Parts: sequence; structure tokens; C-alpha cells
Amino acid sequence: MSPRAGNTGHRTLAFVESPVQLLNVLEWAHAHAPGAELTLVVLSPTDPMTRGQLRRMAELAREEGHQVRWEEARGGPSAPFQTIGGLAGSLRKADRIVLGDPFSRYVQLLLTITKAPDLVVVDDGTATMEFVAQLARGERLVRWHRKGGRPSPRDLAFAPVSAAARKRLTPSEGRRVEIFSSMPMEETPAGVTVSSNAFAWTRSRFGPPRITKGADMVGTSLVETGVVDGDRYLEAVTGLAKAHGTTRYFAHRRESTEKLHRLAVETGLEIVRPDLPLELIARRGPIGRTILSFPSTVVHTLPLALAGTEVRVSVCDIDPDWLTETASPRAQGFLSGVTGTARGVHRLSAVVAG
Repeated sequence: MSPRAGNTGHRTLAFVESPVQLLNVLEWAHAHAPGAELTLVVLSPTDPMTRGQLRRMAELAREEGHQVRWEEARGGPSAPFQTIGGLAGSLRKADRIVLGDPFSRYVQLLLTITKAPDLVVVDDGTATMEFVAQLARGERLVRWHRKGGRPSPRDLAFAPVSAAARKRLTPSEGRRVEIFSSMPMEETPAGVTVSSNAFAWTRSRFGPPRITKGADMVGTSLVETGVVDGDRYLEAVTGLAKAHGTTRYFAHRRESTEKLHRLAVETGLEIVRPDLPLELIARRGPIGRTILSFPSTVVHTLPLALAGTEVRVSVCDIDPDWLTETASPRAQGFLSGVTGTARGVHRLSAVVAG
């Protein structure tokens, strides 16, 4: 094993399902466990964009001296059974579990197997804010954009596993729980240790970036998750691009090809599909002097990753009229909270759609 990874006697197993989760595991290891014996298990999704970014992030993890275990966790009907069966031995031996998405059914199932006394939750974007609040209030774990809806039969069938996972994520005698986050925490669960992610690894590994005079825009998957109406979103992007002289649009990995094609045709923006999380793309540069975003994780993370540069992050509020009829009743309040709690950003009023 690389001397950079080292071995302190702890068997640390990290589970990630997205590029941002993997980035934040690297940040946690850099800040709090530089000598940990870390094995990164990638529970690979199926969409090509995410898989590509995960492959690139896995390369960076190996360069840091960590072991990477790639699991085709969704490669067919039997894949989950094979993945869980193959990981059972490592889960039972692990002293520490690091995870990126406590809402993931995959991760919740894996948590019922391990008896590790040390659990660490790293950021999975703004969902971490909701997870912390739900854990503090003793609520069942439900993603914010689904909250308020009626549980499906699948939800009900999985409820015992989810409840067991939430119990595992609650500190008790002999079990320590840490949350490593760049997100603001209004409620901290009793007994949970909270440590700050300042993106020190990102800043030490990349940059500083070359800064251009123009403005860049960050895309969001709020249309794909059924929160924001597609036509309204297009109007808002068009208005922002004209007002700020934007030329590039950095697509979210979950944005549909059809939506991005329409954005390119109707706005003239250059659509960029990043091969790494945006924090690393921005830090490498070139990047616009102004970065425009809607409420999302990057309004919290980019000011940290770009600390010490002249880049300004501006966030545009979501107008309530943009929300779909099926959007969760929780949506508007949650999105406003994402914007309102962001530090070091310039707040823009919602664009008036035509």
C-alpha cells in the first residue's frame, strides 16, 4: 500500500454512489484520517454520465494511495445479491464505515450487516441538510423532494430496513457517529460529532484557476426530479444568460439529453458536460469571474473550493410559480433554505419568466 494511505490499524470501508460523494470521502480522509487504511467501494449506477465521472474520481483516489473496489451493483436482477454477499465479510470486519448517502436503500441495507463502532456520513449535496434535521427529530429518512407524498408499497416493505439503518446512524454507547459536511446545520442530532469540510484537499490538489471575464452557469436536475417545470426553467436560464452575458452552461450529470439540446438551441449557450465534480472543474479552470446557479449544493461548496480567488458565486431564487403541481409541499421552503444559508454568495431575485 502507498505510504500516503498508511495503516493505523483501522479498517475503513467507504461506500459511494456518486462523484460528489467520492470527492467528499477524499476530503474527509485528507482532513481527519490521513493514515487510515481506506477501501473505497463504488456502488456503480447505470447512467453513463455518472459512471464516467466516478471512473475519473476513482483514478484520483488511487493516486492518493487508496484502494478502490468497483461494484456493478445495479448490473441486473442478481447484482444486488452478489454485491451484498461479496461485501458481507468486509462489512463485518470493518472498524469504520464512511458513507455518502444515508437515504440510499443500498447503503441502508449494508448498514444492517456491519457492527462497526465508528460511522461517518460525508456530504451527498444538500440532502445532508435534510438528513441531519430528520435524524435530530427522530423522523424516518425520506428525501426532501419526496416528503409529503404517500409511501409506496415498496417504501412500506423496506420500512423495517430503513428504521434499522436510522438506528445504526444514531449514536449510542460503543458507537460514534460523525457528520463531515460543508452544509449549514440548524439542528445537530444529540451525540453526533460534526466536522467542517473546507475543501482543503481540492485547493491543495488543483489550481488556482485562470479566471475569464465572462459568466458561467451551473445546471440543476430540479426538472428531472419533478420539482420545477421544464418550460419555466428554460425561460429562467434564458433570462439569466442575457442579463449576465453567460456563454457556458455546466450540465448537471442527471440532466436529460433532450433538455440540454433544447437549452443549446434556444439560448445559444455552450453546453459543457463535466468529467469531474464542478468543484474540481472550477478549481482547475478556466472559470468565469461570475458563476450563476440555482439553489443547489454548489452555492455552498464553490465558495470554499474557490476561496482566495476573485470568482463570485451568484444564486438565483426559485420562483414558486416555477414549481410543478406534483412538487413536494416541502420543496419551496427547502430550496429557500439552501439559498438563505449559503455563505459567501451573491443572492439574485428570481428571474421573471416571460
